Amino acid sequence: MNPGAWRLLRPLVIVAFLVLPGCALPPREPAVPRELQDQALALNSAAIRTWDDDFSGPFREEIFRAGMREMELREKEGLTGPLPPAHYLAISGGGADGAYGAGMLNGWTAMGTRPEFKVVTGISTGALTAPFAFVGAKYDAALKKVYTSVNTAGIAEERGPLAAFYNDALMDTVPLRKLLVSLVNEEMMRDIAAEYAKGRILIIATTNLDANRGVIWNVGAIASSGDPNALTLMHDIMIASAAIPAAFPPVMIDVTVDGKKYQEMHVDGGAKAQVFLYPPTLHLSSMAASRGVNRDRVAYIIRNGRLDPQWADVQRQTLTIAGRAISSLIQTQGIGDLYRLYLVTRRDGVDFNLAYIPKEFNVKAKEDFDPEYMTELFKVGYDAAVKGYQWYKFPPGYSEDPPAVRPENVAPSEVK
Repeated sequence: MNPGAWRLLRPLVIVAFLVLPGCALPPREPAVPRELQDQALALNSAAIRTWDDDFSGPFREEIFRAGMREMELREKEGLTGPLPPAHYLAISGGGADGAYGAGMLNGWTAMGTRPEFKVVTGISTGALTAPFAFVGAKYDAALKKVYTSVNTAGIAEERGPLAAFYNDALMDTVPLRKLLVSLVNEEMMRDIAAEYAKGRILIIATTNLDANRGVIWNVGAIASSGDPNALTLMHDIMIASAAIPAAFPPVMIDVTVDGKKYQEMHVDGGAKAQVFLYPPTLHLSSMAASRGVNRDRVAYIIRNGRLDPQWADVQRQTLTIAGRAISSLIQTQGIGDLYRLYLVTRRDGVDFNLAYIPKEFNVKAKEDFDPEYMTELFKVGYDAAVKGYQWYKFPPGYSEDPPAVRPENVAPSEVK
């Protein structure tokens, strides 16, 4: 989700006051009862997903089994000595601003220093980028095409002014699904499964609206499952993670509890967080060390957004004021997420590296997904990476060292 998403929601707020009782709404299967939520299975597996605030036992074990496959491959190849550093990549939400991250990944490849990431996570627009980043430079051209040539009509189509009365969103994401079906195909699923077999991990986050909790999905395990519905579930997860509530329709995901069918309503992962790596409850270094895995770890976080305050001449009008406030909340949430990531990585001895859109970028978009705007932003990310990006080591506004105290700034009563 990004601050500009409010433009999509303004018509809904207007018609909300006019909604008539008795309007037919899209049907859905029963929601999972509250007391059964922890037992709900997708693809009949407890290991492919978990809540975002803690790893369930089956999910945790599946992740560590996957990670240990790297050690097994090294042993088969006769490799000895210390393990190489593990590189993590977290890609944030940001709508069309995802062009910045796409540009950085392409430029990083051109620079020749892009690592093979042990873990890739994505949320919202980052969920659309993450599979391409995970499988590597082979898919750079496709990633560039998505973020430089697709316009709003290629993502969603309007349903008409009455959609707020009888439907679940103002727009339909059929175009986005068609795009994903063409790009995230059987070949890509096989590539993801092959990398998962090497011990690499791809995770995407959604928000379960019924439970009001974030969900993280082990996409590598889904791709490797052999289930005939695996590819469709991958598409569902990616679309759900980018589904701005009320603007884009939620994705209904089929699950079972003891063989009984239910449906969960999933929307934009950004409703819970703008970027994530792993939950604070997971003490990564100590847990890995307890299993005999000792190595350096490096985290790269790409925040597809600007972090500096954005000035605007705000009109004295209800919707304008509300939209401005919502945009501010989303941006502030994103900054808070970066602080949480920094504290967790620092606790676990993971090297923190942050990139975000520079304040000097001032191109204005003509629509929500403007190819000209995205092309310019892609170029900013590409040029920064290909020149050797100087990653920020702290979140914005954070400093390790206190500022120097100057005598003229000290009151006489403070001098001892």
